[in-house]
Amino acid sequence: MRPARTTSIALFMLLITLGAVRPARADLTAFVGNNANPSNRLVRGGAVGFSLLVIGFEFEFSDTQADAAADAPGLKTGMANLLVQTPFGISGLQFYATAGAGLYQEEGGGIRDTSGATNIGGGVKIAVVGPIRMRVDYRVFSLRGSPQHDTHHRVYAGLNIGF
Repeated sequence: MRPARTTSIALFMLLITLGAVRPARADLTAFVGNNANPSNRLVRGGAVGFSLLVIGFEFEFSDTQADAAADAPGLKTGMANLLVQTPFGISGLQFYATAGAGLYQEEGGGIRDTSGATNIGGGVKIAVVGPIRMRVDYRVFSLRGSPQHDTHHRVYAGLNIGF
């Protein structure tokens, strides 16, 4: 009689677990912000993400304007990121941490360098209405190869829509 009860409990727990899993979700983000190295420069970009309950994946592109007066080249990045996030919003806030790798292109001041890069950071998605959220994010980029500046700090705010 004990094995039947243990099997019943295990089956019941499995059904509860499967019933609690949310379907996969996707979202789009358009953002604008500041790249602070070596001078404050405008950065614009976008991202598309796909997430399960806690783990997500994101692909993003950003374009930082050059600042000739500060000898700061333009910087374009294309990154694939892994996100770890709270499984649901807490008072309308969903926190996340992210790390990723990809490619960059630095151009200006007589240089042009394309190579690999990594990034790490985090942020929060703030519920606005329905599937629309505001997103605030901070990232540190480490550029490989021969960049003029090998570390970049980026802060942005963006509009995020889930579907």
